[in-house]
Amino acid sequence: MRKNNSLDSSSAVLVTGAAGFIGFHLSMRLMELGVHVAGIDNENSYYDVSLKQSRIAILKKNGLFSYMKADISDPDAVEKAFVQFKPDAVVNLAAQAGVRYSIDNPQAYIKSNIEGFFNILEACRHHPVKHLVYASSSSVYGANKKVPFSTSDSVDHPVSLYAATKKSNELMAYTYSHLYSIPATGLRFFTVYGPWGRPDMAYFSFTKKILAGEPIKVFNYGNMKRDFTFVSDIVHGIVDIIPNPPEPDETGALYKVYNIGNSRPENLMDFIHTLEDCLGRKAQIELLPMQMGDVPATYADVSDLERDFGFHPSTAIAEGLSKFATWYFDYYGDKR
Repeated sequence: MRKNNSLDSSSAVLVTGAAGFIGFHLSMRLMELGVHVAGIDNENSYYDVSLKQSRIAILKKNGLFSYMKADISDPDAVEKAFVQFKPDAVVNLAAQAGVRYSIDNPQAYIKSNIEGFFNILEACRHHPVKHLVYASSSSVYGANKKVPFSTSDSVDHPVSLYAATKKSNELMAYTYSHLYSIPATGLRFFTVYGPWGRPDMAYFSFTKKILAGEPIKVFNYGNMKRDFTFVSDIVHGIVDIIPNPPEPDETGALYKVYNIGNSRPENLMDFIHTLEDCLGRKAQIELLPMQMGDVPATYADVSDLERDFGFHPSTAIAEGLSKFATWYFDYYGDKR
């Protein structure tokens, strides 16, 4: 096992996308460990801004949290953040998310995911950090038919611009690691869910529609599998990785990419039935053909993350969805 270092109270971590779903949970956990967190987020309107503001309001209650409302696609703002916060490590979670949104709004992905990540890399070059951890995505596997998805698989055939930008991030990080010795670890996230989640995610929108008595759209006629991963399991993995930069690879680059997922794909219809149980309501289901840019299944091979860090996701779907439903009713009001 490669894991040998842990975070301590002397650490300062810059989290981009801190008002986002994973960024919020990661920031909370880091502060529980006594780590100083500097958050950046542009609080854009891709989904309900008030939800992002609610997350930031909670984070600001902790004296270990500093915040800058800024867009990582603005190089001056990124430079200012690095100078002001002097981070030991960076976790770049800021990105334009969503596969389907990229079909209609491609420019947003180039600006945030390409230009923004470039600015982060440049800042790490000129203000060296001990480790850059950044979000990639299971979407990079595109139309791969071999399962489980392994980081040794070819990922040269993305089926959405979102996926293409995430693969580009991996290539950019490798180049900067090779040229400037920036320790960089990419994490291919697999369908993260849980309290304080993103309203554009299927389980969140399903919940809203089920409680409103509206039909939910289920694509590929329900023949979908997803490697649903509870957010606390994801955060646990990230926290272990931050203080442990990669060893040099065969080219000398301090670079590594991991899958981070539950490694237990769930049939989407089974997932929906579990959600129904947690909500106490039955769903009206509208079965539709596959959507452009979507894939029928995701399944993470996490053996290298298990080997290097002892990564073992422990949250079952029923437990995770129950925790989400409890939060949802608390935040939005119990309308059952």
